[in-house]
Amino acid sequence: MEKTSKTDWRKAFLRANATIGQAIKNLDESKMQISLVVSEDGALLGTLTDGDIRRGLLRGMNLESPIDSIVHRNAIVVSTSINPDMAFRIMQANKIRQLPVVDSERRVVGLHLLEAGAESSAQTIPIVIMVGGLGTRLRPQTEKYPKPLLPVAGKPILEHIIERAKAQGFSHFVLAVNYLGHMIEDYFGNGDRWQVRIDYLREDIPLGTAGALSLLRPPPETMFAVSNGDVLTDIRYSEILDFHAYYDATATMAVRRHEWQHPFGVVKTNGVDIVGLNEKPVSRTYVNAGIYVLNPSALDLLAPDEPCDMPALFARLRKQGKRTVAYAMYEQWVDIGRPEDLDRARNDALKNKMG
Repeated sequence: MEKTSKTDWRKAFLRANATIGQAIKNLDESKMQISLVVSEDGALLGTLTDGDIRRGLLRGMNLESPIDSIVHRNAIVVSTSINPDMAFRIMQANKIRQLPVVDSERRVVGLHLLEAGAESSAQTIPIVIMVGGLGTRLRPQTEKYPKPLLPVAGKPILEHIIERAKAQGFSHFVLAVNYLGHMIEDYFGNGDRWQVRIDYLREDIPLGTAGALSLLRPPPETMFAVSNGDVLTDIRYSEILDFHAYYDATATMAVRRHEWQHPFGVVKTNGVDIVGLNEKPVSRTYVNAGIYVLNPSALDLLAPDEPCDMPALFARLRKQGKRTVAYAMYEQWVDIGRPEDLDRARNDALKNKMG
């Protein structure tokens, strides 16, 4: 547990009229995983965390929405008389990782921080990456190369995924291989080149995005992350792991907002009577982003060598009354399933490099 310096906590200050987009920027720049919503004189009006934002997004809010409706106005605070040991106990008892320090007029004068559990244990949490797919929609590019080895900005897609996770502190990866899997193993080996550990799940037949997990030997002892091998994203795995643990879920699915505009006017009828007309309505839904967190107990619902996709596993868990939750993403995300997706990823990488 640590207490921020005399000035660091001010980086987390956020005005009450801010938007969700501004709150996300504040969280990213302060690195404290909390925004302190304050008045002009520094009095604490409420707090805002990454989880508050993601819950708001699931309710239909967007980056331009004001934060007012998602601010936690009854945040736990302590006075300057509370020592660090007591602050630590308060945070543990209330399952919080930040504890504002206020004076008699509720002005913020400090911030206690609890070391992020998932971040500190990242070295021991494996990330399983599904790289056994045929990449049918990307043919002919995938006739001789597996999709995870297709280059983006001079590196295979899979190398980007591993390097981004490694930069966040993760060092153990398990690759589920099938189609042209020997090429992936030849390229990545045991991971020494990247100073990480890489193991392999070798599918005799395609087992889907969940079925390959039945091959994990020994099974993980703690929660673990799973990612499709064709997803490029800036997601922070430690944050989705924290989210999963906070909600005491058995399975968590990262979801991404998708908007689609109907090309025609939609007519609502009651018999022959027109009761409504909506000109080219926009449909807003959340789609599976291909990134998950699972508890080891979820593997009990997988039969050895039986194909199973993640949506089917989530359905089985729900049927058994297990908690499955959605983690709304706002981070950059590209699912490289079609030629135009691959072009987009390459163009984005080029723009970022040039910028």
